[in-house]
Amino acid sequence: MAALMAWIFPGLGHMLLGQRRRGLLIMFGILFLFFSGLLIGGLDAVDMKQDRIWFVGQAFNGPIAFVADFLNQAFIQNQPMDIRIHRVGLANVNWLAMLFITLGGLMNLVVILDAFYPPNRMDHPHRRSDDQ
Repeated sequence: MAALMAWIFPGLGHMLLGQRRRGLLIMFGILFLFFSGLLIGGLDAVDMKQDRIWFVGQAFNGPIAFVADFLNQAFIQNQPMDIRIHRVGLANVNWLAMLFITLGGLMNLVVILDAFYPPNRMDHPHRRSDDQ
C-alpha cells in the first residue's frame, strides 16, 4: 500500500509508514524537479506521443505526469502550427525540461521501491534491545 501511495503522490508512502519528515523531504524534492521542468519548458516537456521514451521515466512522478500530458495534448498539440510554435519549449530548453521531469520520476521510482521494502526496525544495527 505504501508503494502505491508513493506513486500516487511522491512522499505519501513514507508518511503512511510513519516517516513524516522523510516523506515531506521526498515530496519537496520530487515536486521541485517536476514543476521546475514545467516552468522551464512548459507543458510540452511531458508528451507521451512524441517523446515516449522520456515519458516512461516521467510516468513515475505519478498521476501528475498523466495530467500534464493530457493538458499538453488538449491545449497545445491540437493548436495550428503557427500558434503552437509560441507555446512549446524549443531545442535545449525543451531537453532540459524533459530531463528535470524525468529525473524526478526516476528518483520517485527509487522512493517507491524504498516504500515497498521498508527496513525491519528490529534488524536495524543501531537499535537498542530492551535487554540492554
